[in-house]
Amino acid sequence: MSHRQTTETPLVRYSLIVLAVICMVLFLILPLLAVFVEALRKGWGGYFSALNEPDTWASIKLTLITAAIAVPLNLVFGVSAAWAIAKYDFRGKSFLTTLIDLPFSVSPVVAGLIYVLVFGAQGWLGPWLAAHDIKIIFAVPGIILATVFVTFPFIARELIPLMQAQGNEEEQAAIVLGATGWQTFWYVTLPNIKWGLIYGVILCNARAMGEFGAVSVVSGHIRGQTNTMPLHVEILYNEYQSVAAFAVASLLALLALVTLLIKSVAEWRMLRDLKALSALSPERPSTLA
Repeated sequence: MSHRQTTETPLVRYSLIVLAVICMVLFLILPLLAVFVEALRKGWGGYFSALNEPDTWASIKLTLITAAIAVPLNLVFGVSAAWAIAKYDFRGKSFLTTLIDLPFSVSPVVAGLIYVLVFGAQGWLGPWLAAHDIKIIFAVPGIILATVFVTFPFIARELIPLMQAQGNEEEQAAIVLGATGWQTFWYVTLPNIKWGLIYGVILCNARAMGEFGAVSVVSGHIRGQTNTMPLHVEILYNEYQSVAAFAVASLLALLALVTLLIKSVAEWRMLRDLKALSALSPERPSTLA
């Protein structure tokens, strides 16, 4: 079957390509290069000296701890929600899907303010928390809660369309053959969604480490205690420590590049699996009876 050709002239096509390349260079590549150039302005010695600061290591440690807690929590929720939405019909299904998308439509700053309203000293639960010596706002728990909120949809949103496209025949066959629910998930469902799962986890982890708005509201900006890497970059830059600020920012940039590489591999594998699945069974039901 022949493919339709576009009606645009070669001049229009090449002009669009050149325009896209120029925009990519100006808005993506040059700023990224500028981060590394500024970080290395005083050489490798100055670079590693800027990173070898107690407050910098504290921010790196807090960022890793936050991501190590937030990502697994969203992993459990994302898989559970995707399984329920893709495999079953139930009352309130559309409402649950809408709630999953809520963090996409709410500003991270507003999300942080919500937690201040609930857990802050003057918030709904503030007096009770103070009476029991529990500190959430301006402490690590508040940072983790805010990060969980803003990264809430990533894994679920990657898995829902993938699991809907795969249908449920394989799960039904496993159950008929005597497999338990856990065995069905571990040996049938999980291998089919593994690349989509990896893709979602990568995006969730990248957002968790790079989140600024919500974390900035609930952290209190306490140096060495509640500053994540993005917040530490802001403080260093405001103090005119540009080399140190760009050095820490370069770590986030490297994380973004590694994330992009792994994301591209996972996306390619996921699309390949979907194409193979569509070729084998183009029409598959998406819900269990």
